[in-house]
Amino acid sequence: MKASSSPPGSMQAAAPACAFPTILSHSGRVARSHAYDWLALLLLVAVDGLLNAIEPFHRFVGAGMMANFRYPLMDNTVPDWAVPIIAVIGPTIIFTVVYIRRRNVYDLHHAVLGILFSVLITGILTDAIKDAVGRPRPNFFWRCFPDGIAVFDNVTTGVICHGDAGVIKEGHKSFPSGHTSWCFAGMGFLSWYLAGKITAFDRRGHVAKLCIVLLPLLLAAMVAISRIDDYWHHWQDVCTGGILGSKYFITLHFMSTKLLFYSYSELSPPLPLTI
Repeated sequence: MKASSSPPGSMQAAAPACAFPTILSHSGRVARSHAYDWLALLLLVAVDGLLNAIEPFHRFVGAGMMANFRYPLMDNTVPDWAVPIIAVIGPTIIFTVVYIRRRNVYDLHHAVLGILFSVLITGILTDAIKDAVGRPRPNFFWRCFPDGIAVFDNVTTGVICHGDAGVIKEGHKSFPSGHTSWCFAGMGFLSWYLAGKITAFDRRGHVAKLCIVLLPLLLAAMVAISRIDDYWHHWQDVCTGGILGSKYFITLHFMSTKLLFYSYSELSPPLPLTI
């Protein structure tokens, strides 16, 4: 059999044809190969909506317990609508900027898919615990008695609330903090993503890179602190929410990294993984 006269580097030279999978060239392939993942995301959204709709457990609150729940009812420093912006939309903008620079649709897709799974799974777990525990918020007194006139059962000394039903319902969802868990899930995922992109742990001693990696976590921590300052959560609620969010962003980040590796392998095995 006659040996090939092609130079040794010819095979490697052909590989970069697939080295830049863009939205235009590979979006259909990505969509088909991960259709079930997006269907699963829609299911998670439905489950989370159901958990928010159902009535939480109304834990007993007696007259002698009200000292812990008489903090003022204040507005949110970080409103509910801002949480998805912080946890999902902001990181997605950064993922898009990276895509514009690197032109890798797999990187963009798996980053978006990973952060959505991270936030939604964290949200479902958080809301399920909220509904099951039913811990009153620090401002529960003013939710239960908006006029400041407390009414208790003569036998059990339990509260007899006469406030708005929706406000009272929300008052039984203190543990754990949803703002905190969502923000740590999203910002934590972004932190690990940035660490990979700028090679923060390359042992070259660039402290500036570490500062960039820590910035998203600092933002999540500030959101968490605001929940205590606004008297919407006890400190235990915030700490638990941070742990829940951190656990799932770490898990989902490494899962998305594996997805990215296998996607590259399908295109061209010699391509290096830089995540």
